[in-house]
Amino acid sequence: MGLFQQQAQGPKNMSPCRAPSEGLDEKAYLAAKQLKAGEDPYRQHAFNQLESDKLSPDRPIRDTRHYSCPSVSYSVDLPATSVVITFHNEARSTLLRTVKSVLNRTPASLIQEIILVDDFSSDPEDCLLLTRIPKVKCLRNDRREGLIRSRVRGADVAAAAVLTFLDSHCEVNTEWLQPMLQRVKEDHTRVVSPIIDVISLDNFAYLAASADLRGGFDWSLHFKWEQIPLEQKIARTDPTRPIRTPVIAGGIFVIDKSWFNHLGKYDAQMDIWGGENFGCGCAAGAWRLCLAVGNTKRTAEVWMDEYKQYYYEARPSAIGKAFGSVATRIEQRKKMNCKSFRWYLDNVYPELTVPVKEVLPGIIKQGVNCLESQGQDTAGNFLLGLGICRGSAKNPPAPQAWLVSDHLIRQQGKCLTATSTSISPGSLVILQVCNPREGRQRWRRKASFIQHSVSGLCLEAKPAQLVTSKCQADAPAQQWQLLPHT
Repeated sequence: MGLFQQQAQGPKNMSPCRAPSEGLDEKAYLAAKQLKAGEDPYRQHAFNQLESDKLSPDRPIRDTRHYSCPSVSYSVDLPATSVVITFHNEARSTLLRTVKSVLNRTPASLIQEIILVDDFSSDPEDCLLLTRIPKVKCLRNDRREGLIRSRVRGADVAAAAVLTFLDSHCEVNTEWLQPMLQRVKEDHTRVVSPIIDVISLDNFAYLAASADLRGGFDWSLHFKWEQIPLEQKIARTDPTRPIRTPVIAGGIFVIDKSWFNHLGKYDAQMDIWGGENFGCGCAAGAWRLCLAVGNTKRTAEVWMDEYKQYYYEARPSAIGKAFGSVATRIEQRKKMNCKSFRWYLDNVYPELTVPVKEVLPGIIKQGVNCLESQGQDTAGNFLLGLGICRGSAKNPPAPQAWLVSDHLIRQQGKCLTATSTSISPGSLVILQVCNPREGRQRWRRKASFIQHSVSGLCLEAKPAQLVTSKCQADAPAQQWQLLPHT
């Protein structure tokens, strides 16, 4: 996957350099749309516009980065970018502050232009007046087009080789852009999203977000923030390095323009706003990004193959609803030789577990042998080993009958457990009482491997015992076949 979250970048707690507004009278621009006495400050925008209007367009915000981030250096020849910001009836104070924060906190050489796409707002001057600020351009739709078609329009006219998409009510931090441009410069197939801090919708306080979050989703295709897997957290010794993520918050990211076009851009049949986190962009047979395919039903129909049944089970209200033709998106996927959704689950997002309605015991084979429990040793440990398969997958003997679900491999209330707390190569694997919160008991299928979810090591059969070992495709003792009850 070419998806990453980059360490957030922020300013020192001091007044920023102010970008010139030249012909724009900022006070007049803001005063024309300020709230009248007695108006509900939340009615128009679902945030406290009164508090926003009190803030300066150039307000300072604190540096929320890890303390080691300022020491990171970037190439001196980073490419310039076109910043695309789409909006409809945005509050003038938040829109202006978004534009000014980009100009105030970014080296001028890196911003080729800021393209505001006005999606048919009630007042054309919300956008047009901002073109008096250097580098700001305005495109106005002559009817509502929605977020996706508006972004595609902005991307199509962008002059820079790199696109940066932002929301219309955000504030960027110091050195926010350089690490993302660096990643794209090193590999043009990368899609890079920053850590997204929080601005309070009530008082507009700037709040730091966790640096250990990544994007995820559930079977209803609702986007969510989640902690990075424990094995990634353990392996991540440098907090300034990027995080691989199965999906991005689709409103804010950086991408090479030619790559964006190659992937098919966004799905132009998108409904008005929403769903831009998901999509189907891939190349060379591997998924490269999750971008917008449209509303979630279109996403399911294009992307999820036989797994779309779980989407409809999670969202029965979507059954029977019109979603338009997806023929061109499916053809794009075939043309690019995209991997299957199963591949995505196995290799990119194994944490998205397939719902299990009723689990019946099956067997775990290696050649003619089956994984089996083999009683207790003198220390009271419940041991594991291989024995000649007896019975069948439908009717295995009790020591060879296994339930595999929710990352656990169970037998009669006990689960496969790596005994070492550090879970290093050679750690003995035994049976212990199941505890769903115990990381040493979490496993996942990856091709023909049974891989430990925390350490990334693979289950391997040794003479008279099972251990964790470094995964090797040519190691027969690491190849397993799970045969469920049929």
